[in-house]
Amino acid sequence: MVKLVLVNKKDEKTGLEDKKEAHLGRGILHRAFTIFVFNLKNQSLIQRRSKDKFLWPLFWETSCSSHPLPGENYLVAARKRLKKELGFSCRLKLLGRFQYQVNYKNIGAENEICTLLIGKYNGKIKPNKKEVSEYKWVAIRELKKDLTKNSEKYAPWLKIALKHYENCK
Repeated sequence: MVKLVLVNKKDEKTGLEDKKEAHLGRGILHRAFTIFVFNLKNQSLIQRRSKDKFLWPLFWETSCSSHPLPGENYLVAARKRLKKELGFSCRLKLLGRFQYQVNYKNIGAENEICTLLIGKYNGKIKPNKKEVSEYKWVAIRELKKDLTKNSEKYAPWLKIALKHYENCK
């Protein structure tokens, strides 16, 4: 049973909760991270979530997203998750944090203090089919254009993370 780190609005630990329980109803505020990985062409890797995901299955999202486990820092957790989901790891840099809460149908919600990380990678990608249904490299301007046209295909945190990324660069 995976436990998530519950936090207050200052990202201070307040406790632990089972992953599924933390996502039920309107969700309980917890730590998360999301990553944009760029290639030499300055395209971002985005992934389409597996059909087996509890929340937002088959939605396009950032390169990778997850939650640091108790005792893990964001960088270690993010590199580990990249390896698990996409078969590679790379040097990452913390870019900032944002807080959001959004419901998914009547199933559950994300309620997160989300740390945004960025990295560069140009090697082979080996997606874990339990986590990722497909992936692609996309220019940020093309991603923004498609977000405008087809917003319903994208996970809400990708939209927020993209705005945050653009404000920080």
